[in-house]
Amino acid sequence: MTRRKKTAPRKTSRSRTRKAEAGRWRRFIRAFVASSVTAFGIASCAFNPQLRESVSLDPWLAQLGLPGQQAQAPLAQANGPLVQTRFAGCPQFLPARNAPSVPAAASLRELCFSSFAILHSGQTKTPVFVVQRLNRQMLARAPQIERADRFYAEARLPKAERAELSDYLRSGYSRGHMAPAGDMHTAEAMAQSFSLANMVPQDQIHNGGAWSRIEQDTRKYISRAAGDVFVFTGPVYAGSPRTIGEGRVAVPSHLFKLVYDSTTGRSWVHWQANDPQTQAGKPIDYAEFVRRTGMRLLP
Repeated sequence: MTRRKKTAPRKTSRSRTRKAEAGRWRRFIRAFVASSVTAFGIASCAFNPQLRESVSLDPWLAQLGLPGQQAQAPLAQANGPLVQTRFAGCPQFLPARNAPSVPAAASLRELCFSSFAILHSGQTKTPVFVVQRLNRQMLARAPQIERADRFYAEARLPKAERAELSDYLRSGYSRGHMAPAGDMHTAEAMAQSFSLANMVPQDQIHNGGAWSRIEQDTRKYISRAAGDVFVFTGPVYAGSPRTIGEGRVAVPSHLFKLVYDSTTGRSWVHWQANDPQTQAGKPIDYAEFVRRTGMRLLP
């Protein structure tokens, strides 16, 4: 008599369904946990900019299919003797969304912040200019924001192109804000204003004296203006500039603050030597500023 060969019992369709459902739940839980950790890390660095020094967001951003930190600081493209900026991520800070042009140089990168934008030079490791769009409503909220005073190196810039906290240590110069902390109308903007990408080595007496009065006078004007006022601030270098720190951060010979009232079309430029003896004097006009610097910042 021939015996039948025994076969393993087949899994029922119900057991297969239960197994598939369990697999889906495991994948969902893993994805949920990963997303939660990612969101927490990104939020932590956003509200605590100093964490960017020790924590890289790139792995988290990659999980979400977003560009990494370096992608947020694109190189400006040279076009002949001038560089035409784009600021594609924050054109609202530019008058009439006009892209400024500056003399061509290596390692110029565009940085967008919540309340200002920076064209940064990897050669001097300071801004070329910082631009703000301000109005009376913003400045009315600014006094309510607590000053942060937490300086940090800008992690979106390559290490070879940025200033470090140690560069300013015992240098004899203050970390001079280009977009002033006193203009910031949100806690996020206040924290971001302490990025070293927003700083230049500034004479301490000048920073707390004549330059501070210019910042205050600019705020007074904006508080009376009918609409938006655009403010460009930056350093100027003469010859081979002095440097500070191991990173060789360049010390500017002069600072400028260009004020442009978009409602009236008026503009003027404060031009200041980075020197303790400097006094707040009469501004120069925009044409003279272009002649001195080669920068074309207004429409």
